[in-house]
Amino acid sequence: MNKQNRLEIFERLSAAIPNPETELNYSTPFELLIAVILSAQATDKGVNIATNKLFPIANTPAAIYALGVEGLKTYIKTIGLFNTKAANVIKTCKMLVELHNSVVPDNREELEALPGVGRKTANVVLNTAYGHPTMAVDTHIFRVSNRTRLAPGKNVLEVEQKLLKNIPKQYLIPAHHLMILHGRYTCVARKPRCGACCIYDLCEYKDKIDS
Repeated sequence: MNKQNRLEIFERLSAAIPNPETELNYSTPFELLIAVILSAQATDKGVNIATNKLFPIANTPAAIYALGVEGLKTYIKTIGLFNTKAANVIKTCKMLVELHNSVVPDNREELEALPGVGRKTANVVLNTAYGHPTMAVDTHIFRVSNRTRLAPGKNVLEVEQKLLKNIPKQYLIPAHHLMILHGRYTCVARKPRCGACCIYDLCEYKDKIDS
């Protein structure tokens, strides 16, 4: 895909999605961090149901740590893998209190040192909370990148690196959510809605079918 087509793709996505942002509910970097940790193998809707109950009660590292693993489980038990996630969140809160003065780090090394925080979660926090030009490659971004041939790759790291290279500089920050939302609602997994796609003519998906 050439440079002009890549630019046109993001111009059109920006026009179609004028306010690209996460669908997770949060009001602080810490709330975002917890929501993203909980979102692994879960839907944003499911996470929001849990955090809408949790955050009014506890939305700081000290407050959630005070709940303990069992106390936290009562709020997140509707989310998949809640036992592991509860343990990781409590450990993360302890580290934030003891090592970071309860402030979520704004650098990859310290974020990835937190339990339950991998590269993707760190990228989400860096991009969404702190405005860094990072790409958290989830299933939607991986699919869109490969289907369109914008950044084809066999694994998430390869796709991430190609996206950072191929996305026009002015779109590096909003691109994360533009691509997630496009993949979630238009370029869906089983039957992409090509007939409703604003970048249909620029997409290099070989099996495009109007729908």
